[in-house]
Amino acid sequence: MQGTVDGFTYGLVTPLVAYLMACLGGALGLRCTTRSMLVARSWRAGWLALGSAAIGSGIWTMHFIAMMGFTIKETPVHYDKLTTFASLGVAVVMVGIGIFIVGYRGARGTALFTGGTITGLGVASMHYLGMAGMRLNGRLEYNTLTVSASVVIAVVAATAALWAAGQVRGFLWSVGASLVMGLAVSGMHYTGMAALSVHLHGTSSTPGGDSPAALLAPMMIGPLAFLCLAGVVVMFDPLMVMGRPDWTPTENRPGIPAHPAVPHPGRRPASRTERNQRHRSSRTPQSW
Repeated sequence: MQGTVDGFTYGLVTPLVAYLMACLGGALGLRCTTRSMLVARSWRAGWLALGSAAIGSGIWTMHFIAMMGFTIKETPVHYDKLTTFASLGVAVVMVGIGIFIVGYRGARGTALFTGGTITGLGVASMHYLGMAGMRLNGRLEYNTLTVSASVVIAVVAATAALWAAGQVRGFLWSVGASLVMGLAVSGMHYTGMAALSVHLHGTSSTPGGDSPAALLAPMMIGPLAFLCLAGVVVMFDPLMVMGRPDWTPTENRPGIPAHPAVPHPGRRPASRTERNQRHRSSRTPQSW
C-alpha cells in the first residue's frame, strides 16, 4: 500500500523559511571563504573552518525546517536522534573538505571542480542521511533518475557558489551568490523529495524515535545560535562588509621589494659611459 505524502503541510511557510536559512548559511560561509583569501595563511584555516560550519549548519537547518512540513497521512513520522545528528556532522565535514581545497588551491581548474564536487556531495549526503533517520510504519523508496538529478543540482550549485566566492568582488556579489546557492540547495531538497515514495506496512505499530516537534525544534537551537554568532563575526569585520573588488592575491617572497622603484617620467636613464665619467670625476681632487 502506498502512503499519501504531503511535503507542504503548512503551505509555503516552511519552504520560504527553509530557503532563507539556506541563504543565510550560504552567505556567511561564502563570505568567510572570501575573507580567508584576504588574510595570511596562519589565519586562513580559522576562516575556512567557520565558513564550513556556517554552510553545513545552514543546509542542515534548511533541510529539517522543510521536513517539519512533511507528513504521511496514514502514519506518524518520527526521527532517530543519532542519525539526525550524524547528518549534521557529515554536512560540516564534507563541505569543509571542499572549502579547504578551494581556500588553499584557488577557485579555478581542478581545485574548483574537486572542491565543488565534494561540497555538493556533502549537501546530498546530508539530505539522504537525514531521510534515513526517519522512522515510520513503512519503507522509503526512491526514483533513481530523480535522485541523480538532485545530486547533479547540488554539485553544480556548490561549484558555482565556490567560484563566486573566489572572485572576491565585494559584498553584493557574495549576496547574489548566496541567493543562488540557497535556491539551488532548496531545489535539490525538493527534487530529492519528489523522488520519494512510501510503501506502508500492513501492521499499525507505532514507529520508534522522536516526533518532529519534540526532536527537531530543540535541535535547531544550537545551529541557529551558531549562525547568529557567525553573522556577528562577519558583521563587525569591516573588510568583509565593504569588500575589496580590486584585490588580487599576492605572495611575500624574500628578496623581492614590496614597492619597486619607478623611474621619474621626466628623466632619461643615465648611460653606462655617463656613470663612469661621474665616478672618475668624483675621485679627481678639486683645485681652488
